[in-house]
Amino acid sequence: MYVTTFLRYVRLGGRCVCARMVQRRNLSGADAINALRPFYFAVHPDFFGRHPREREVNDNSLKRLNGYLENLQKPGARSPKPANLTFYVRDTKEKADSSGSLLASEFRSVTFTLQSKDVLSTVLDVLRSCSLSVEHMQDVLKDETEKSSTQQPGTAFYRPIKWDKTYYTFTGFRDPEQELEQARRVEPTLSLWLRNNESEATKKQNASLPRREELKRLKRELIQKLGLLDIRWQRKWGVAHKCSQLQSLGRLSTQSPEALHILRGHVIVFTDQSGMNASGHVMLGTMDVHHQWTKLFERLPSYRSLFQQSDWLKERISHLLGGIQVIHIERMGPALPLEELYSTLNTFHKRLFPQRLSLHPRSMQGLTMSLENDRSTPCLHEMGHFIIPTMCDTLQLQNFLQSQAQEARRRMRRKDKLEAEEEDIISSCLQDLSLHSLSKEPSVLSSQMIPCCRRLMEERSPQMQGLHLYISHFYSVMQDGDLCIPWDWKG
Repeated sequence: MYVTTFLRYVRLGGRCVCARMVQRRNLSGADAINALRPFYFAVHPDFFGRHPREREVNDNSLKRLNGYLENLQKPGARSPKPANLTFYVRDTKEKADSSGSLLASEFRSVTFTLQSKDVLSTVLDVLRSCSLSVEHMQDVLKDETEKSSTQQPGTAFYRPIKWDKTYYTFTGFRDPEQELEQARRVEPTLSLWLRNNESEATKKQNASLPRREELKRLKRELIQKLGLLDIRWQRKWGVAHKCSQLQSLGRLSTQSPEALHILRGHVIVFTDQSGMNASGHVMLGTMDVHHQWTKLFERLPSYRSLFQQSDWLKERISHLLGGIQVIHIERMGPALPLEELYSTLNTFHKRLFPQRLSLHPRSMQGLTMSLENDRSTPCLHEMGHFIIPTMCDTLQLQNFLQSQAQEARRRMRRKDKLEAEEEDIISSCLQDLSLHSLSKEPSVLSSQMIPCCRRLMEERSPQMQGLHLYISHFYSVMQDGDLCIPWDWKG
């Protein structure tokens, strides 16, 4: 018998609450949640506010981990594919500053591969890979051993751990709920934070001006020299880091100009891995050396062929589903490799094709959908696009699309209206506040950005004049002087 429970992944500051289901094979869902508490406390993105790159990596890896655990709970489902995850793990032994506030010490990077076939083994692998204690699981492990020798097959067994506050006192672990509540309480008001940080931001921004000009020059020259459509970055790296990446590409273009000729007409994206992403852009891994980049360029013809096959699959799926367009939503964090997109499209098409759904050829025209491997039920995003599980039941899918088509069109009209309003208010905010630039994190929606800008214009703080303002979910002064503030800042 399967016992399921929700593994909650809570994000602060108006962020989403994402629920994933974990299944019991030899460990109950409630036990899995409690067993992983030290891990969540060590890697939770909300504790990496001043380290946006590490925060994004942990955010994305947590979603993949939750999807892996969810896949284990599906009755009759195949074992999930091995998942390579990277986490930045905090040292959870706390230090106190002179004011009594708790300060986390440095973090370390951990990379490991999940390939366990049950929840218990997966939980143990995660904890041990991050060098976290499993002592708090000894009772669970003992009970699992006794259960396996005495329990008859098919007999229900459920033993959730009841955590008392004294558990954290005697084990040395921090109470995650307590610390998250502390984080909420210490969040400053915008005016106070600006008073304390404006001078530092101005100093860093002034120091970065030569590097910013150098970045513009390098980007312009490389685009022209290599015949590129654009050069982009998957992460919000610092200006010096971006310059270094462009200089490295520039040296390669001088040393091996014939190898880079094939890049003409492409968009280059600097990210964590080399390859081609789901949008057909060439990805250059920032940790790779020139030899690895050159090998990638040699494989570009095969990538182009795979991209064409992916487009063909999108067209076939669209034809089968009444003209709906298959899209890919670009997000911050690790990019979706083209190979993974093709595999997802191919799996979905093979599942869909034999069913021959009775949808009118143009009934879904103008609507959009994206495919996700780590979801079990279809849903309609608030921005109007459908999010469809790759292994979705086809009859359920047809009924869902037909019943939600009108609502999807309404939400898309609302999205278009909000995006136009957002563009106007960003322009007004830039001018009224005399900002040097105003941008936002992709996860900040138009419906959040618009009231944020309105409130900023009402606040009219002179301390932001001439600065680069970045709307996100946390406060921070970036290394080049960009001011990062949460969209739902307190007045």
